[in-house]
Amino acid sequence: MKPIAFKASLLNIVGNTALFAIKIVAGLASGSIALLSDAMNSLNDIAASIATFICMKVSAKSADEEHPFGHARAEPIAGIVIAILAGILGFEMGRESIGRFIIPRETTIGLFALSVPVITIVVKFFMARYFRRAGEEANSPALAATAVDSMMDVVVSGAALIGIIGVKLGYPTLDPVAGIVISVWIIYTGYKIGTENIDYLMGRAPKQDVIDSIKRTAERVEGVTGSNTLRAHYVGSLVHVEIHIEVDGGLSTLRSHDICEAVRDALLEVPQINEAFIHIDPV
Repeated sequence: MKPIAFKASLLNIVGNTALFAIKIVAGLASGSIALLSDAMNSLNDIAASIATFICMKVSAKSADEEHPFGHARAEPIAGIVIAILAGILGFEMGRESIGRFIIPRETTIGLFALSVPVITIVVKFFMARYFRRAGEEANSPALAATAVDSMMDVVVSGAALIGIIGVKLGYPTLDPVAGIVISVWIIYTGYKIGTENIDYLMGRAPKQDVIDSIKRTAERVEGVTGSNTLRAHYVGSLVHVEIHIEVDGGLSTLRSHDICEAVRDALLEVPQINEAFIHIDPV
C-alpha cells in the first residue's frame, strides 16, 4: 500500500470514529432523529473505512501462483461493501424517520446539538478534499469513493442542521423530514458508489482519453508503422491492455521482437497500466 493511501485510510477511520462519538451523544441527549441518522451514517462510514483499509492492503499484494495478475480486484470490493452497508442503513433510518413523522417524540435542542452538525460539515469538507487528492495520487477507486462519501456527509449534516434548527424555531416536523432526506441521500450514495465499483470488477474499459494515450504511446515507438486492434479494461484500479501493432513485414523476427518489447515497456510507463499484451502484425 502506498504511504499516502495508508495515511488516508487511517485518517478516515479515526476521523469517522470521533465524529460518530459526538453525534451519538448529541443525538441521544436531544432525541433528534436527524442527529441519530447522521450518527448512524458515521457508523456506516467507520465500517466502510475499515473495509476499505483491509481491501487496499490485499490489493497491494504482489502477484502469486494462484493470482498471476495480482490482487487489484480486491479494492473495488471495498466500494461494494460501502454501497451495501449504505443501502441497509439508509432503509433502516428512513423507516425510523417516517415513524417519528407519524408519531412525534419530544426533542430538546441545546447548543451542543446545534454545534455538532457544524463541526461535522467543516471536518468532512476538508476530509473530502484530502481523500480526493490522495485517491488521484494513489490511483485508488476506494479512496475516490471515500472522497465522494465524505462530501455527501457534508450534505447529510447540512440536512441534520436544518432539521434541528427547525425544532429550535418551533417546527418539530422538520427533524423527521431531515431524517428522511438523509436516509434517501445515504441510499443514493450507496447506489452511485456500488455501480461504479461493479464496473471496475466487470472489466470496464478506460475513458477515451486513456485509450488515445495508449495508442499514441505505442505508435511513437521506433519501428511501429501503425496499430489496429486495441482493447483495454480495468482489473481493479489498474488497466490491462491488448494491442496489435503493425511493423514492416521485411524485418527479422529478432527485430520485430525487440520492437514488441519496446512497445510493452513504453505502455507500462503510462499511468494506471499494469500489464500490456502486444501482438505483431507484419505489413
